[in-house]
Amino acid sequence: MAGRKILFITADQWRGDALGLFGHPAAVTPNLDRLAADGVTFRNHFTAAAPCGPARTTLLTGLYPFIHRSVRNGTPLDKRHTNLALEARRAGRDPVLFGYTDSSADPRDMAPDDPRLRSYEGVLPGFRLEASLNEGCLSGWLTELARKGYAIPETHSDIYLPSEIPPDPMRFTRSAARYTAEDSDTAYIADKVLDFLRLRRREDWLIHAVFLRPHPPLIAPAPYNTAVNIKNIPAPVRLASREVEAATHPYLAEWMKEMSLPGYFDSPLDLHALPEEDRDAMRAVYFGLITEVDAQIGRIIDHLKATGEYDETLIIFTSDHGEMLGDHWCWGKGGYFDASNHVPLIIRDPDAPRSARGRQVSAFTESIDLMPTILDWMGSPTPVENNGHSLAPWISGKTPDLWRKAVFWEFDFRNLTTNRYEQGLGLTSDECTLNVVRDHDYKYVHFTNLPPVLFDLRKDPGECVNIAGDPAHAATLARYAQHLLSHRMLHAERTMTNAMLSPKGVIYRTDPRGMPTSLYGTP
Repeated sequence: MAGRKILFITADQWRGDALGLFGHPAAVTPNLDRLAADGVTFRNHFTAAAPCGPARTTLLTGLYPFIHRSVRNGTPLDKRHTNLALEARRAGRDPVLFGYTDSSADPRDMAPDDPRLRSYEGVLPGFRLEASLNEGCLSGWLTELARKGYAIPETHSDIYLPSEIPPDPMRFTRSAARYTAEDSDTAYIADKVLDFLRLRRREDWLIHAVFLRPHPPLIAPAPYNTAVNIKNIPAPVRLASREVEAATHPYLAEWMKEMSLPGYFDSPLDLHALPEEDRDAMRAVYFGLITEVDAQIGRIIDHLKATGEYDETLIIFTSDHGEMLGDHWCWGKGGYFDASNHVPLIIRDPDAPRSARGRQVSAFTESIDLMPTILDWMGSPTPVENNGHSLAPWISGKTPDLWRKAVFWEFDFRNLTTNRYEQGLGLTSDECTLNVVRDHDYKYVHFTNLPPVLFDLRKDPGECVNIAGDPAHAATLARYAQHLLSHRMLHAERTMTNAMLSPKGVIYRTDPRGMPTSLYGTP
């Protein structure tokens, strides 16, 4: 059946508040704003994992990290798990990938010297790679640049050095990139998507388009390097000093130490030693990169409108995870703050009624919901082990009778190469984990073997005061710990749990997991 196309776009490291439609003064996103006006925006959408590899594994398998267990960049994904691409193939689709999925291959049936085992930046099984671009492999893009006459540095990542090196190499500069906006890594992915589309007007395609930006290094081509006025950028949410912030929790103190190391944040700079004006400039370039990605997404959408495919295409825009951007004196992604796990989500369904267009949903949604949503739109069944819920009711303008009252995520901070956190915090690798349950009132953070964290979000939306040790909040702490336990129990792995061998053969049950009142309620 013609006219059932899917464009699934993910950016990398895009904060959930960084959209113009939300009134953010530094987020210039006119194309995504228009898409939102013609679709549905989910204001409280969260990824269930970070960083890139675990986030994308969670997104594309529909499984929580405590099920799929690919919890760090480089942690192999057990090949027994299905995913969006494999399920799409079962439905007769040919899912194509532009960019990357940061998938780590299962090594158990592979030769020890297989090159795929030397990088976590593999391709998730089921996808056909049409154009590659990730942190570790820039060759496709650089080949295009070389063909256009650019001088390609021997160390490929040096393409991200600024066009003008600052007098002090330990200072940040907003100098433009060495390539033009028309030739950037972001434009490269959009170009390849458009090349693919030109000859496939009559096909029902499934495209997963992955943009590397606004992921660091924070270097942008002109005019995006100076497109955002520093005065328009909100001040970071943080305590009075790094020392005061670090004293709020031992994990946070250790993470902040890591940020001073060369190479953190894809930068040779000590982020904490920079003057404040440099950090402001970094924030400005970050938002400039967001504007650049928005412009390239606009090119793709304009093409779909010109060919008539726009009204045949399910369009989804989201990100793998967020970015701290100096909040709580932190940069990058990880831990328990919202800035790291709150991400954008816009869905435009051509089948949705006009009354649903422009809708903004405040109910909590999670990255695990996108796989069942896409399969639902395709008319394909969702695998029984999936942890998410289809967003189809929200997209069509309805409100489900029951929906989750909170979001959950997990962060694993073990490091098998450096043992940084293990040694710094006196933990085993398996103790380097935290789980979060967060609703509109409170956020509870449970560490395997460190003190808990509790924020009263009604009084403290900036997550600055940890009240976990206050006896007056002991009952609240216990209640949210119970929520977290119930959530883990409800979403335990169940591939074979609802199967039974009997005299009549194997009996399978495909009942829903259920929605207990402690976790779900009226939206």
